[in-house]
Amino acid sequence: MNKMVDKVRYIGLMSGTSADGIDLALVEFDPTEQQHANAANLKASYYQAYDDDTQAQIMSLYDASPHELDRANSLHIELAEQFAQAITAFLQQENLTAADITAIGCHGQTIRHRPASGQYNRRPFTLQIGCLQTLALLTGVRVVGDFRAKDIALGGQGAPLVPAFHQAIFGCAEKDVFVVNIGGIANISFLPHKADASTLGFDTGPGNALLDYWYSQHQTGRFDPQGQWASTGTVCPALLKQMLSDDYFLQAAPKSTGREYFNSQWLAKYCANSSLPAADIQATLTTLTADTIAQAIKQLSRQAKVYICGGGMNNNHLISLLNQKLENHQLIKTEQKNISSDALEAMAFAWLAFAFDENIFGNIPAVTGASRPAVLGVSVNP
Repeated sequence: MNKMVDKVRYIGLMSGTSADGIDLALVEFDPTEQQHANAANLKASYYQAYDDDTQAQIMSLYDASPHELDRANSLHIELAEQFAQAITAFLQQENLTAADITAIGCHGQTIRHRPASGQYNRRPFTLQIGCLQTLALLTGVRVVGDFRAKDIALGGQGAPLVPAFHQAIFGCAEKDVFVVNIGGIANISFLPHKADASTLGFDTGPGNALLDYWYSQHQTGRFDPQGQWASTGTVCPALLKQMLSDDYFLQAAPKSTGREYFNSQWLAKYCANSSLPAADIQATLTTLTADTIAQAIKQLSRQAKVYICGGGMNNNHLISLLNQKLENHQLIKTEQKNISSDALEAMAFAWLAFAFDENIFGNIPAVTGASRPAVLGVSVNP
């Protein structure tokens, strides 16, 4: 008689480059299915927004500034406390206790990402804060985190790490598939249907980061709701062409980037002396995001299913532009596979914690550039 294997529950924790809040996903896994699509079953999700002060503290650390070491380490502990508060509330919502959870897969909050390219290529590094030990002690749950460090030590970019998870969930034998996550930075996973083709993934460039920044400088609020303000502007072809000439867009994958590159200083290079109306610049930035995503997709596949997730999915103007530019592709919300787009990235880090425990490789060398596949992460007990 075969021994019955109990399903296990993990919580994935993700806070993205938009620094808007904490996404949690409660995911149930069947260890007997490991890398198959039905291995991961989203049971519930939860979101806790950062207050304005926390968001400001995070964003102040994206660039070098006075006393950043003190501020970063203080926030390292504070974020762990906020992560723990969110998890405690989530467990209460689901009528669960710490004992019901096998582990928390914690991505943390990226404040600096300097991969193996650019001026920091001599000693590439990535830094996520949100103290794993503090989180484990406050929740009473084992934490698996620091997923990017080993890939970087193996010569990789340390990002993106989600394609291995996307392959397990979205892979299709009949048609090429893309998963496009539009957060502060936009990234794609390419899942080819041909067995002899490689899964790929990389950051295409800015997602919401520049849009949110420009909007906050000229309107009230953190972001452009549904892209309404951008839709009132007119795209400036000359400005768009200048932006698209940036070296990052011309660089071949593997590649990854962050808000330490696509930020206010990057935008000032092109717009500091511009006489364009602010809405026109917002319209141009929205087209920049759409163009760089669409170009990356069309270079890899002529026809494919394209699953859209991330905060940018709610930008109707941006999605309309993508539909126009990808007219031969089928744009789909992940909800059509019964997966919440808001929870997808958090699910990935629950899966990475599960992969750590089950000795499953969490990176794909063709994606990150690492010298070999590896089990990613470190485990911290309460």
